[in-house]
Amino acid sequence: MAKPVKNYVCQSCGSAFSKWSGRCENCGEWNTINEEAPLSAGPGKKSLGAAKGRKMALTDLSTDEAPPPRTSSGVDELDRVLGGGLVPASAVLVGGDPGIGKSTLLLQAAAAFARQGLKVVYISGEEASAQVRLRAQRLDLKDAPVQLATETSLRDILTTLDAEKPDLAIIDSIQTMWADNVDSAPGSVAQVRASAHELTTFAKRKGSAVIMVGHVTKEGQIAGPRVVEHMVDTVLYFEGERGHQFRILRSVKNRFGPADEIGVFEMTGAGLREVGNPSALFLSERGSPAPGSAVFAGIEGTRPVLVEFQALISPSPHSQARRSVVGWDGGRLAMILAVLEARCGIPFAGLDVYLNVAGGMRVAEPAADLAVAAALLSAREDSALPAETVVFGEISLSGALRPVSQTENRLKEAQKLGFTTAILPNGGKATASQGMGLTQMSDLAAFVGEIFGAG
Repeated sequence: MAKPVKNYVCQSCGSAFSKWSGRCENCGEWNTINEEAPLSAGPGKKSLGAAKGRKMALTDLSTDEAPPPRTSSGVDELDRVLGGGLVPASAVLVGGDPGIGKSTLLLQAAAAFARQGLKVVYISGEEASAQVRLRAQRLDLKDAPVQLATETSLRDILTTLDAEKPDLAIIDSIQTMWADNVDSAPGSVAQVRASAHELTTFAKRKGSAVIMVGHVTKEGQIAGPRVVEHMVDTVLYFEGERGHQFRILRSVKNRFGPADEIGVFEMTGAGLREVGNPSALFLSERGSPAPGSAVFAGIEGTRPVLVEFQALISPSPHSQARRSVVGWDGGRLAMILAVLEARCGIPFAGLDVYLNVAGGMRVAEPAADLAVAAALLSAREDSALPAETVVFGEISLSGALRPVSQTENRLKEAQKLGFTTAILPNGGKATASQGMGLTQMSDLAAFVGEIFGAG
């Protein structure tokens, strides 16, 4: 008889091991590795392939199906991120840092959908009913027809949802749910996986939409196994800095709409207020042009957004200069500094470099390379860029400037906000008919020579 194979899984990161140890080699956590039963047929049992099942109905790729119906919440920024509204029988996962406003966002969303005629059930596993009611009263939502419950037992929750048949169920949060058929503590990998699977299956089986809140790790990823993100239809991240009032709801996966779409909200004393023109908001506190400042015309999802990059260069008192970045990729900053030194002869050795995206926005697209280089050079040379100028373009390791997509949309947004000049790479689809002065460059050395008078 074959010896049964034991499987040990870390309850913090989901890594699997062949033997038990006190410390996980991948995440470094202690006492998180537990034994789990392997998924095998076992002795005396038939494998799935040996038993006869029912035959599936197959269709071809040309089958015409109507697009899924959607229900608008009345909150434009939320509908934009969802792809146009809430889809029945969909599973949505919302993650974000502690205290960023996830519960506030979903309570406002629950009230908005309920006022559109949906039957909404809000289930909290973290707060008492009185706390949720106090928040609803503060947000002026106490009259919204939302049904409220506080429970962590997954079996009781599914029984209640099966009896109530809501159009939308909100679970806050998935890490507090407890399935009594899984032998592990709430919040563990096995519990999160089982709870997400049961709730997603309920959504597909009953036609109800389910929104689940997920906690995040210190790296910013949703805690628990990544398989949870594969189970659900839509994954949203609620981002923002606590020192700023702006909050970004970002779609990183959406089976019913575009990914990387964003919705912008402003946190106020009365809750989250949607921002229809985020470019004007992010640039509202920008004064006269100053050294180290460059305005970047970016694209987030389907919308153009203008943000300000701020750089500060100062002599370093330490043997190793410091590189500090907020809102952008630190590795890409190191690459830009290396290209400036190797291709343009501008050293940054012995200088501390600080880079910040104003307003708490996070920028990920490579089109911001040229704006970052402009901010760094402006700070180093103590020379402000020309007024009312936007900058965008990707920088290659050879120092060449590469054109980026949606140039026309970037220029239209900049022109709408009063910008009259744009600095961009050669080879794009931009034309002078936009009504803006276009300065097109072929490489970074030309940019440095023409804008800052050095080469």
